[in-house]
Amino acid sequence: MDGVPRLVDLCMAAIADELLGGHLTSGIALNMLIITVEIVENEEGWEERYGILDAAWEALYKVRWPCFSEAKQSVDGILEHIGCKGHLIKLTPDYLKFSNHCQQFGVYARQLRLPNALCVAETCDLLQNSKLGSLELQWIKSNDHVEGLCKLLNQNSETLKSVDFIHCKLSPAFVSAICDSLHIKGLRAHGVENFSIKRSSFLQTDSSPVPVGLTSFLTSGRSLHSVMLCDDQLGRNFARVIFNSLLDSAASISMLDLSENNIAGFLSHFRWRSSSCSLGSGKSLKSLRVLNLRCCNLVREDADCLKQALVHMPNLQNLDLSDNSFEDGIRSLISYFREISGRDLPFSDLMLENCELTCNQVIELLVVISTMKKPLNLLSIKGNRLGSEIGAPFGKFLCTGVRAVDVEDIGLGSSGFLEALREISTELKIAYINISNNQGGIEAANFMSSIISHSQKIVAIGARYNLMPMESLSVISSGMKASKGKLKHLDLAGNSFCDQLADAASILAELQIHGQGALSLSLWAAPSAPYDDDP
Repeated sequence: MDGVPRLVDLCMAAIADELLGGHLTSGIALNMLIITVEIVENEEGWEERYGILDAAWEALYKVRWPCFSEAKQSVDGILEHIGCKGHLIKLTPDYLKFSNHCQQFGVYARQLRLPNALCVAETCDLLQNSKLGSLELQWIKSNDHVEGLCKLLNQNSETLKSVDFIHCKLSPAFVSAICDSLHIKGLRAHGVENFSIKRSSFLQTDSSPVPVGLTSFLTSGRSLHSVMLCDDQLGRNFARVIFNSLLDSAASISMLDLSENNIAGFLSHFRWRSSSCSLGSGKSLKSLRVLNLRCCNLVREDADCLKQALVHMPNLQNLDLSDNSFEDGIRSLISYFREISGRDLPFSDLMLENCELTCNQVIELLVVISTMKKPLNLLSIKGNRLGSEIGAPFGKFLCTGVRAVDVEDIGLGSSGFLEALREISTELKIAYINISNNQGGIEAANFMSSIISHSQKIVAIGARYNLMPMESLSVISSGMKASKGKLKHLDLAGNSFCDQLADAASILAELQIHGQGALSLSLWAAPSAPYDDDP
């Protein structure tokens, strides 16, 4: 019959609609280049800023995508050739304008990073049809920034899953306004899953009440999985309220990061619930899998309180207590691990870097965690000056099934490596090990060779600055030759032989041959370079 479309034509049209309206364009992320913002940040008045921003954007567009105009000339022909004549994209010189970029592609944006200069009502208007899932805010400091931001948050409250604040100064009023804007319209609840405030500050004293909006936000989000409040100059009272809020929360928090805050004593008056309380109490702690308390100025008394808190975290997998001086308090944590050693718990990763631990304390810790029903996945004790006496216990621990170990700068020395080597006689499951800065000399090379030959799963080894002489390369090469392992990364930078590499070309070639595929071999320390955050 005339005028009735064929099934194949309908299918082609449906495919074209799906490609051009869905998968093909949904991957276009809206990246607002920081450099354009810097040009206009201090300009007064939106109209003046608007024109300057367009000029800056056009200049950058031409530099970053010089082929765009040329490609545009042929795009219509390509689309028509594949049967998509009705979908021809009509582009004019307006595509060089920043506003057009937002209006054209804003609807497809899912992730957005905004500096304070763009947290204005005009930006919200340009992105009024967006459905943002992830939002990163930088340098929010004034009431003007917060007003524009709250409008944007409110527009996307139903789709936002991740919200991050970096380098911000937040008053209690700002925090409450922001958190209130995240609530879904008509509900006192939100759908945010990941919430973080990093390298920022709250404009209040530690004795001031925690913003009501923040506590309400923490207790009203059933979807909330991750909370990060790191390097925010928090005090112990603030941290204590956060913990209490999580105890009352309906969410199932899996990750809590309070690192780099001065919160010593924040658990000393923690409100524990009795076992007779409702099952919902403390749900967030029961679901907690990652707890980061790195560099929180915790001391011996905090370790005692933390032991009591850990009892209420049966699903904890990852615990980072690095850069805290626990002194004898570490024995409380050792006692905790002794109590859970026979249980079928998921605990797997422990970081105790730079904690001023003694050799005897670490030996006791290694003995206890070696008896755990499930072997550790990761242990890091780097930066604790333990001495060579830790060598033999360390070697025994490697045989327990641990998969990743970081013992950088613990003072093993040649004798420590030798003692550790003598304990290795069985197949290892180690996949990554870092033995850098231990002044091991040739014994460090012998230890590495043994690790490589005893572990079929070894993937990466860090051995920087170990005073290894030239003959170390031959020792390591022999171990790699005898092994059928999967070593892909080997870092030997800063060793004694690095100044004589011109005489070691053949040995270096052997290392590459014996490595798995293309071995990544580092022999020089990377020069310091500025960080490029340009997308």
